Amino acid sequence: MGMIKDFKEFAVKGNMVDMAVGIVLGAAFGTVVKSLVSDIVTPIIAAAFNMPDFANLFIRLKAPTTLPEGVTSVDEITSLDAFRESGGVALAYGNFINALIAFILVAFALWIIVRALNKINEKKKVEEEAAPEPAGPSELDVLLEIRDALKK
Repeated sequence: MGMIKDFKEFAVKGNMVDMAVGIVLGAAFGTVVKSLVSDIVTPIIAAAFNMPDFANLFIRLKAPTTLPEGVTSVDEITSLDAFRESGGVALAYGNFINALIAFILVAFALWIIVRALNKINEKKKVEEEAAPEPAGPSELDVLLEIRDALKK
């Protein structure tokens, strides 16, 4: 029973709850960034460079075992999913490019957040250092009062 009690105390500590909230928000943030990359950034870049969606950029490593209906040559398969469904093996470097763009966007967003938090913390630290010490008797004053009281 002691282990269960210890675990409950550990699980409901503030840090654990904060971490859980951070994980949930991180997952949601990841979904938003993935959509941003695949639905907005990638099509803009693809249009600018006049190339297909990055997700369909791949290198054929092994030819498919069967061809999809209506396709007469392996070279006609331009979709990574269709190529793989046909039994082909491909190096999907376009997916890697998408993941790299997503990573850079997440890292940039986190950098902005951390930078803003650091500025806030620096401002608080400066304000705390600038705040005057509360006025009151010093240790020496208290000791002198005690001495004087003892003399009486």
